[in-house]
Amino acid sequence: MLSKYKKVMLVDDNEVDLKINSKIISISKLFDETILCHSGEEALSYLSKHINDVNNLPDFILLDIQMPEMDGFEFLEIYKKFPAAVKDKCLIAILSSTLDFGDIKKAEANPYVIKLLKKPLFPQELEKLLQKYFI
Repeated sequence: MLSKYKKVMLVDDNEVDLKINSKIISISKLFDETILCHSGEEALSYLSKHINDVNNLPDFILLDIQMPEMDGFEFLEIYKKFPAAVKDKCLIAILSSTLDFGDIKKAEANPYVIKLLKKPLFPQELEKLLQKYFI
């Protein structure tokens, strides 16, 4: 279908949310591959490991805000130090169930976040967002 989007990375500490959202992505066939990360640390480790191999980097990252140890904002603080090649390749959207107005404002103000999506993920909303940025 839309093979322009190769890899998506889901970053969420909640196993149920990871399963549900990866299933939604799989059914929607929007991506060829899904990378599951259970923490911000795991996601940063993956990005660091593939820092010099752009083809192995995700095209899109769906990042949860509220996670233990390292929340989504802490992830973004470290992510901004990555080389431009990484940041140019990986678009980030926040995927969160937060109702915290401060979190929402902070996410929308972050230069690396293109959109804040509410859980659960809706394939039509995701596809519209992808078309806006990839076409």
